[in-house]
Amino acid sequence: MTTRRTDVELVKGVTGRQDDCFEELLERYGSKVINLALRITRCQEDAEEILQEVFITILTKVQSFEHKAQFSSWLYRVTMNASFMKIRTRNRRRSVSLEDVEPSIKQNWAGNRSELCDVDFMSSRHELRSAIQKAVDQLPEEYRAIFILRDIDGLSNEAVSRILQLSVPAVKSRLHRSRLIMRQQLRSHYDGYRNKDVVDDLEPVHVV
Repeated sequence: MTTRRTDVELVKGVTGRQDDCFEELLERYGSKVINLALRITRCQEDAEEILQEVFITILTKVQSFEHKAQFSSWLYRVTMNASFMKIRTRNRRRSVSLEDVEPSIKQNWAGNRSELCDVDFMSSRHELRSAIQKAVDQLPEEYRAIFILRDIDGLSNEAVSRILQLSVPAVKSRLHRSRLIMRQQLRSHYDGYRNKDVVDDLEPVHVV
């Protein structure tokens, strides 16, 4: 039985120019990188470019990785930096419809509802989700990063603090602020929906 190599072992292998180690890291983390990039940029093409950029960074700057930190945290940070840089350089401040994103991400946003819905229900769901997407896109970068990692990807405060190199209290403070901003932006939309099922279907995005 083959023992699964640790991230540290793979990183050391990449440093030593072992192609199989690089390929294993790509297989292990490639989908996580592209999904996170897609969360931020809302553009499949950008997310694929960021995937390439991130793994080029691994090849060229893996020596800068400090083994006292988790490789996954370092990788998340590199991905987020590349994603926000992509947005800034292309001046992309728009929302993308759910039909344009990767199916696995669309399922995360839209929920897993198998039964048929009437036209009014589907229309209200779509309008509310569009409002949520727009609200997330309009969050300032320092709040958007934490909101995506914490409330959309479901990472712990401790994990987010490692990724963004912030203290846990700072993460909690910014998360609270991001939720307040989201609540303010979405208040008018929530007031228009009295069907509790519509609101419940918003998971895993937690606006509290």
